[in-house]
Amino acid sequence: MASGEGFKVSSLKDKVTLITGASSGIGAGTSIMFAKLGALLALNGRDVENLTNIAKQCTDLGAAEPLLVPGDLTNEDTVKKTVELTIAHFGRLDVLINSAGILAMGSIETGDLAQYDKVMNVNVRSVYHLTQLCVPHLIRTKGSIVNVSSVNGQRSFPGVLAYCMSKSAIDQFTRCIALELAPKQVRVNSVCPGVIITDVHRRAGLDEEQYAQFLEKCKQTHALGRPGEVEEVAHAIAFLASDAATFITGVNLPVDGGRHAMCPR
Repeated sequence: MASGEGFKVSSLKDKVTLITGASSGIGAGTSIMFAKLGALLALNGRDVENLTNIAKQCTDLGAAEPLLVPGDLTNEDTVKKTVELTIAHFGRLDVLINSAGILAMGSIETGDLAQYDKVMNVNVRSVYHLTQLCVPHLIRTKGSIVNVSSVNGQRSFPGVLAYCMSKSAIDQFTRCIALELAPKQVRVNSVCPGVIITDVHRRAGLDEEQYAQFLEKCKQTHALGRPGEVEEVAHAIAFLASDAATFITGVNLPVDGGRHAMCPR
């Protein structure tokens, strides 16, 4: 455990950290944050060009060259290879950040089974599989896991049904494995962001005008009167992953400008 430093988030220095969804959004921002803190990074993402760009931003900050393990984690062989390459390269794993995820618009009337399967496979099944393969390595290092969930896991919204279900599953997954792994001293937590400015909404199908209206509405739907920034989530992830949070496990931490506490009135 880091001693002497004021804030123990500095304990992430030299910690081998696998981050999924690192080629965009919260995963990319978290990669840069961990690079600033001196972590040793293995980065997974589907967009190899973006992933390479994020890795360059990390090394530009003075970080060690990240190991790139690109690929789609709904492919079981890719999941196995991701873990194998990480361990072969670094010899251990200290932190797992499950940030890969997709958003899709659809209700019980409009969302078909193909959409449901895609969202659940990316947001839940691949997380289950990757975590399962990482756990033996994390037990050896008494490491930690942070899952990226959403306020949608704790609160209900129409029109994003499969997504909301997938994030509720991640919150429960987080709490259950926190209890399962607590005797082994592996901590497991999730962050539950509100609306954060990333490409996830446009990828789900919003055009520029709809997205602008959506962000404008955030002034009412978030108590702090604005959407959040990626870096604000990355700070929370770093805190939970680090020795600053050694007595915190099984927590689903809202990073949502107060949205989870609000109700219509």
